Amino acid sequence: MEPSPPRQPVLFLPHGGGPCFFMDWPDTWDRMAAHLRGIAATLPCRPDGIVVMSGHWETGVPMVTTSAHPSLIYDYYGFPPHTYHLQYPAPGAPALAAGVLDLLAQAGMPGEADAGRGLDHGVFIPFMLAFAQADVPIVELSLPRDLNAAHTLHMGAALQPLRARNILIVGTGMTYHNVRHLMGRDPQSDAPSRAFDAWLARAVESPPSIRAEALTHWAQAPGARICHPTPEHLLPLVFAAGAAGNDLGRRDYSDTIMGKALSGFRFG
Repeated sequence: MEPSPPRQPVLFLPHGGGPCFFMDWPDTWDRMAAHLRGIAATLPCRPDGIVVMSGHWETGVPMVTTSAHPSLIYDYYGFPPHTYHLQYPAPGAPALAAGVLDLLAQAGMPGEADAGRGLDHGVFIPFMLAFAQADVPIVELSLPRDLNAAHTLHMGAALQPLRARNILIVGTGMTYHNVRHLMGRDPQSDAPSRAFDAWLARAVESPPSIRAEALTHWAQAPGARICHPTPEHLLPLVFAAGAAGNDLGRRDYSDTIMGKALSGFRFG
């Protein structure tokens, strides 16, 4: 009898700005790119599939990609022409998608299959570095349109059993996402970004019950609404924390980009 594969961790990956890793943008995104390239080597084994939530797909009810060969959605604007021809031919996983829908339904959150949707850039851009061989099947799960943190945490918690089946659960987003300040190099949010980033690290590294309470009420943190005028890029971290269950979290990436503090996290 073959031994069971080890339980996979849960990851929150920063996905950068648009197709930033595939442009001439010297010294800005290099450390984040290096972090992403090192992710696969930190896993206990090659996962049999990945379930990912990004900050770029919001729906009223949970939606899950079911295509066996998902296309790519180039949902960024104003970047060089070559970035609209990037390729990431990772397979989909219809059976895994069905399992995701079943777990959500058991938790009282019935969802729907979406056979036509591809992978948005919040998935394929960081995965081109983190899982460069494009050989791990991917299912993308939508973010709740109401952007409710408690709801998002509950969605992650419902999917915990997948980890013991050698499925990697990932949230991708950014721990700072005030685009106007970031791209405008506006220094007024530099200090708030550091304050929020420090609070976020403490929250994630707290005992799970305290972590869940803190992340559910993230908007009360110092600098929170300056860093996240809307929370769609933070909630994939809340989703990941839900999927972590009782596993402890830790910050495994920390950087300052264009004056703003940014982090990545790992659970388990």
